[in-house]
Amino acid sequence: GGGGCAAMAEDEGLVSVDYEVFGKVQGVFFRKYTQGEAKRLGLVGWVQNTSHGTVQGQIQGPTARVRELQEWLRKIGSPQSRISRAEFSNEKKIKALEHKEFQILK
Repeated sequence: GGGGCAAMAEDEGLVSVDYEVFGKVQGVFFRKYTQGEAKRLGLVGWVQNTSHGTVQGQIQGPTARVRELQEWLRKIGSPQSRISRAEFSNEKKIKALEHKEFQILK
């Protein structure tokens, strides 16, 4: 903790985080919904299916917004998906966004 001001400034920084979502997440429009949610939150990055049945990608944007998408990936997902768990890794502060938009990669 510290002063309210410091906490606020801390939260305004940009972060980058990698994610992987496990469960029934392929063939249920998971990537399309993830892209839609990311755009709604003003985030950039990417999402793709993996060969082992998961969905993975990277999210970049303001910390608070990234947290919102992490929560969404952990609990909500697309309507027909069944998420067992979401793992996040390589979180780091960044000075500027490294992607122009949120893309679905093949």
